[in-house]
Amino acid sequence: MQFFLCVIGMVLFIEGFPYAAFPAKMQHWIQKVLEMPPTALRGFGLVMMLSGLLLVYIGRG
Repeated sequence: MQFFLCVIGMVLFIEGFPYAAFPAKMQHWIQKVLEMPPTALRGFGLVMMLSGLLLVYIGRG
């Protein structure tokens, strides 16, 4: 459970850092994401999920 909490904490830190460090650029980036078609977002999300699973597999192996 401690490892899980550590991982969640690191994810929250990594996700929150750009918003704290570069708020104007993040607003611009979010606007670009809103303009993307749903199929592109779905593909990007699937690639990110598979990359994450691969990293977990490598890290645990």
